[in-house]
Amino acid sequence: MTFEAVPFELTIDALRQGYRLNYFTPEDVIEAIIRRSERDRQMNIWITPPSMELIAPYIAQLIQLDPATSPLWGIPFAVKDNIDVTGWPTTAACPAYEYAPEEHAAVVERLVAAGAIPIGKANLDQFATGLVGTRSPYGDTFNALRPELISGGSSSGSAVSVARGQAAFALGTDTAGSGRVPAALNRLVGYKPAVGAWPAAGVVPACRSIDCVTVFTRNLADAEAVDAAVRGILASDPYSADRPLSRAAQPKTWLLPQEPLAFYGPYAAEYEQAWQRAKQAIMESGVAVKQVDVTLLQEAAALLYEGPLVAERWADLSDFVEGHPGETFPVTETILRSGGKPDFDAASLFRAQHRLQEIKRLTRQLLHDAVLVMPTCGGTWTREQVNADPIATNSKMGLYTNHCNLLDLSAIAVPAGDAADQLPFGITLFSLPDEEANLTTAAARFMRQQDRITVAVCGLHMRGFALEPQMTGLGAAFVKEAATAPKYELYKLPTMPVKPGLVRVKEGSVGASIAVELWSMSVAAFGAFTAVIPSPLGIGKVELSDGTVVSGFVCEGYAADDATIITAAGGWRAAMTDKAHIT
Repeated sequence: MTFEAVPFELTIDALRQGYRLNYFTPEDVIEAIIRRSERDRQMNIWITPPSMELIAPYIAQLIQLDPATSPLWGIPFAVKDNIDVTGWPTTAACPAYEYAPEEHAAVVERLVAAGAIPIGKANLDQFATGLVGTRSPYGDTFNALRPELISGGSSSGSAVSVARGQAAFALGTDTAGSGRVPAALNRLVGYKPAVGAWPAAGVVPACRSIDCVTVFTRNLADAEAVDAAVRGILASDPYSADRPLSRAAQPKTWLLPQEPLAFYGPYAAEYEQAWQRAKQAIMESGVAVKQVDVTLLQEAAALLYEGPLVAERWADLSDFVEGHPGETFPVTETILRSGGKPDFDAASLFRAQHRLQEIKRLTRQLLHDAVLVMPTCGGTWTREQVNADPIATNSKMGLYTNHCNLLDLSAIAVPAGDAADQLPFGITLFSLPDEEANLTTAAARFMRQQDRITVAVCGLHMRGFALEPQMTGLGAAFVKEAATAPKYELYKLPTMPVKPGLVRVKEGSVGASIAVELWSMSVAAFGAFTAVIPSPLGIGKVELSDGTVVSGFVCEGYAADDATIITAAGGWRAAMTDKAHIT
């Protein structure tokens, strides 16, 4: 059964290679996806789940396409159920709203023309109103990694389908963060192009003037491949725009918020620590970093749900909601009806638009030749917590996302390590639309920087000593001064030149805390570094005073027999300053 050879992580490159080497066929891939969707049925990923009956016509069409000239030949993708696929029901997660479209949404049409295979319609927060993934009569969509947690919304099923090996990529939509929040919570890339860059024809509107179609993928290259297939103006779509990508370059400046950020939920502390690690990685990467005031962005974000701009949602859906009493999810109806407040009159709308235009101008100045980095989410919640307090919890999820489309920014959300076990953390990079090509270049640099190792050095590789150039020559960056746990002794080794040896004491023996420096280097540089370390030194695990364990210089115990103990100095730098400790 060749469907068993289908990889769990369905990336475009893995599928292309599998097809080329005859490891499996598109039929095998679809069979594996159907089985996986049945396995995960209780996770509420799908509204219209994958089935061979639905998908067979698209597999049959592949015969007419040349894989060499069809960039997405045989690549399966999920479709958020507010985006039309011909003949498949579109519900927007409201059964009473269901209709059967007679043509594809523009983005689906372009993807199918490139050889991609739509496989099913994914669950969502009803009418794309929410960032939690729990506002659907088709059930809460479970987080892909920890089912007790939210999946994020509104593109909940889209993200989880990719994370659970049921699609190579998935279409979502994004008005206030729906194409980014689920990416962060499920360890994915979430790419949100500039407003209008991908046509939105055939999409149930949330806020028609700023809605974006987005994509979830496992890597940056797949997001770029989808963008290449769907970007471009559609003459019949009044909100479509000609926004081609310029030549990609590294941004001149990386912007970080200068003020302390807010974190929330049961893992607030872990999320804050993850953000600090992400910031540290950026500052160690060698890029130009500037800290800036982002309060203007938060002011813009408040206009979307706390001001008259929310009336745009009500304008599109009021006739349905009022004509179908009791058919809309209660919390969704509450949000939609807020757009009909009497005090949200024409004058208040114009005042909000005028202020928004001022903020846009200032934002354009701020982000010129730059990329802004913020957490995608400041935390997460259990599904139980969201269902107990659906509005307040949802509101917090948009704290760092709501401003984006209002200010006409492009964005990409990428994984940034885990905040705790199986608890993904992510950051979002923002740019101006005419610098959007820089986003994937910057994101790739950050993700390479994430793949780094912290090394504790205790002697000649420290700053100001003879072997510091070996560190900097490998691209290593000084992080901070630190100290070991009180479990070590330090020796002066009889070598030329003299160097220290850090030896861990036996269990139950009394040791001391030794001063070290922490440096960060790439995995590749670390391999080159360890290859030239002479005996009796080597790289092992060093326990620090705060309990963390890092890679670091250690010395084989036998070497202490012919060495001078200098533990009392507290470290090599102090020993070199006070020679009394090494005589």
